[in-house]
Amino acid sequence: MSIFSRILGLPGRDNALLVRIDSGQAVERLLFDCGEGCLSELSVSEVMRVDHLCFSHLHMDHVAGFDSFFRCNYDRDTKVNRIWGPPETARIMHARFQGYLWNLHKTMSGSWLVSDIHPAETRTSRFELNEAFGVAHMAGVELNDGPIIEGEGFTAEAVLMDHMTPSVAYVVHERARANVDQERMAAMGLQPGPWVKELKDAPADASEIVVGGVAHSLDELRNALIVETPGESIAYLTDFLLDESAMDALSRRLHGCRTIVCECQYRHADLELARKHYHMTTVLSATLAKRAEAGELVLMHLSDRYEREGWAEMLAEARKVFPNTRFPSHWDLGDEVTI
Repeated sequence: MSIFSRILGLPGRDNALLVRIDSGQAVERLLFDCGEGCLSELSVSEVMRVDHLCFSHLHMDHVAGFDSFFRCNYDRDTKVNRIWGPPETARIMHARFQGYLWNLHKTMSGSWLVSDIHPAETRTSRFELNEAFGVAHMAGVELNDGPIIEGEGFTAEAVLMDHMTPSVAYVVHERARANVDQERMAAMGLQPGPWVKELKDAPADASEIVVGGVAHSLDELRNALIVETPGESIAYLTDFLLDESAMDALSRRLHGCRTIVCECQYRHADLELARKHYHMTTVLSATLAKRAEAGELVLMHLSDRYEREGWAEMLAEARKVFPNTRFPSHWDLGDEVTI
């Protein structure tokens, strides 16, 4: 598995999710939400390597740590600074960009692209440091007919959910991996060598490949040796109403997802309270994972209305529905509530 994930922040406090995808050619990083104190667990160099910051929504507990992210990257010009979120993200980020005194900006550079994800399209605005982030430049509109992000080793999809305001659920898919079947290669009398990489990376118009001084049909050799392995996947779900309609649509969208990282705001006994505030319960989150036939469910974003013992009971509730449920293993909640 080449997807690494870490939940940031403490239980009962603001949380975020860092995802790293290692394609073998590049390591790409996505940060989902940016709550207060979450980035304190990361080095400055790690924060500076984040390729995409993806907000579920812009309530305070999901954006309060943005100043720390911005301080590390406001003048980053080694890569484009990318932010994604629901409608109004560009407007709110514009206000955050301008929340400082800029008097040395004219000699500095740094571009920020902020995308508002709407149901049918994504609208992107561009902000420039050398303009003191004063102008929101229209940078394009794209139809939402596929992944919103296309990385070197992954794609990311966005689904708008209902939190009395749009809240984005994200699903990251690792690209399929092409591997050489070593047994077939040996059976064909072929020896490993640089040609293996050439076989994987040859341009579309290539027709032959030379192995040990012998020319082979590229297509035939690929068909004989290349085995495509589906990539892993991880979903980030937080702060939305999970009624039957949403459950049905989302479980189909997440079918077979390896890891679902999901909020755990309420015990199921407080279902009416959860519905009132457009949140999920332990049983609802676990039911989604079960219906999606997910590999595992990781619970986060715990409500501080419950004591530590209540969190243990919440985990037990979820496990009755979906046994492979856990809290982040680095949270110090005791052996009885982490695995």
